Amino acid sequence: MTNDAPPRWDRMMQQRLARGEAAALGELYDRFASLVHSLAHRVLDDDAAADRITREVFGYVWENPDAYDPKQGSLRSWIAKITHRHSVRRLRQDETRGEGTPEEIEEKVREASAAARADYIVTSMPAPLRAALELAYFRRLDYRQAAADLGVTEDEARRRLRLGLQLLSTAHHSSRSTPPPGYGRAL
Repeated sequence: MTNDAPPRWDRMMQQRLARGEAAALGELYDRFASLVHSLAHRVLDDDAAADRITREVFGYVWENPDAYDPKQGSLRSWIAKITHRHSVRRLRQDETRGEGTPEEIEEKVREASAAARADYIVTSMPAPLRAALELAYFRRLDYRQAAADLGVTEDEARRRLRLGLQLLSTAHHSSRSTPPPGYGRAL
């Protein structure tokens, strides 16, 4: 499972979007729609709202391909940031319409920020750490099975999993004070 695209792919995709290639938007949607929908759903806890956010995010990407700066991170991370912003804005709009107490809304925002930070941490990890975590999480392999799959020693697999989990554990603690890079900038 690939979590982030190579920088070259990101730049080429941005160029294709800038030229108005509808097929590029389709490829981007196929690659990242489930990410966008799941992040939006995590914040809003509402399928219909997550569907709307998904449409909004891809509409924004289509209309503003030049807003993406490959020097700031992967296209996947940028799309996740846009999703987070749109979702939090929708959540806060719901607050003003009386659809939750300010405390409930802010708790959801904190939880969404932690989830977004975790996604950022995972996509920023070196590939060997990310691969070990993916095997453990998505395929539910233990460190022995992950070692065999990765072609490394059991000690190395344990080390990768431990380090990856340590990095990931910082998402919850630091989300209360420091958002991931690029978060908080206006769209």
